Amino acid sequence: MPAALHLRRALALVAAALVAATMFLVSTGTPAEAAKNTRHERILRAAKIAKRQLGDPYQWGATGPHRFDCSGLTQFAYKRAGVGLPRTSDAQANRTRRIPRKAMKRGDLMFFHSGGDVYHVGMFVGWRNGRRLMVHASRPGTPVKRDAPWTNSWYAGTMRGSR
Repeated sequence: MPAALHLRRALALVAAALVAATMFLVSTGTPAEAAKNTRHERILRAAKIAKRQLGDPYQWGATGPHRFDCSGLTQFAYKRAGVGLPRTSDAQANRTRRIPRKAMKRGDLMFFHSGGDVYHVGMFVGWRNGRRLMVHASRPGTPVKRDAPWTNSWYAGTMRGSR
């Protein structure tokens, strides 16, 4: 067998091994686990997208790209990141999986409620001085901003692993 043929076969084997190794490193073992990672990365991307809207004006019923209400902002950020989210804060609360506050990660949602009814949503983006921070579109005359919760009447919801 000519040396060139041996070399081509050896290179093909090396290339196949590199592809297999890359696929192993990229995945976490199973397709389901890999999909979870991809979804988590999309949710992190949604948090970055929401932060890019800081300073955009509030407008009731607006879903972007340059004006938002609270649920319009979260829906816009998730949609741009490739994750579907319903339009209203109440529908978003029903779509997410409720989680303990201590389990929150960037991109999770904070649902504000009164008497059981959800009236506002913000997106968790991290911590400052020991306080949770969210990005949200709060009210007319106030642009999209980064803020700490003003009340303790809220709960956390996630799209990580949710329905």
